[in-house]
Amino acid sequence: MIEQHLDIPTADGAMNTFVVHPEEGCPFPVVLFYMDAPGKREELHDMARRLAAVGYYVVLPNLYYRNSRDYWLKERTEAGMAEMFGFMATLNARTTGVDTAALLQFVDAQPQANASRIGAVGYCMSGPFVMWAAAQFPGRFSSIASIHGANMATDQPDSPHLMAPRILCESYFACAEIDKWAPPADIQKLESALKTAGTAHRIEWYPGVEHGFVFPLRAGIYNQAAAERHWECLFSLFRRTLTA
Repeated sequence: MIEQHLDIPTADGAMNTFVVHPEEGCPFPVVLFYMDAPGKREELHDMARRLAAVGYYVVLPNLYYRNSRDYWLKERTEAGMAEMFGFMATLNARTTGVDTAALLQFVDAQPQANASRIGAVGYCMSGPFVMWAAAQFPGRFSSIASIHGANMATDQPDSPHLMAPRILCESYFACAEIDKWAPPADIQKLESALKTAGTAHRIEWYPGVEHGFVFPLRAGIYNQAAAERHWECLFSLFRRTLTA
């Protein structure tokens, strides 16, 4: 595997980014990996490596680069969580557009990347981000996946569920049964919007698991069987839409 830590220039600054892809067989379809709220960290690098190992050019940016190059949540204390939510509040549809534009420009220039085949996956806070990205750049994405995405239906004009008519690619939504950040009522709004828009999609409920179930280091939350199911569905989605 080839790994790089590099800066991608954006309109807002230098976005430090982890890039990983196989050594042989390029160019590879691209997967943009949008991080969860605790930040870019080795746990996510390992997840990016797992995606890359099956034949993808994976790009994992630090979305908090405007405020910190190395933040990640080390302890889930009250103070630690408050700091994390502060960082999370700095990101929105506008920053997602800026960052996605820079990521697309980057992969377009990489000989190892097949930038005509691009997918995206977002975890937790980034569930909305992949919706915003696909809506703002509808001709660039072949598929997106939101894994226990948070705040998927809000009362704001840029609510993710309102993006459905602008999303042209296939989408997959993995929803935890126990998730205060994505209650059933929100997912019902999302599903209704997707159906009305006629957008190809699949919403899958993961029974008995909590928000964050895919992360191996999330003590008391990680569920191996459900996490492996999410990998199976991701690989199937990207194989069908990026390599077929």
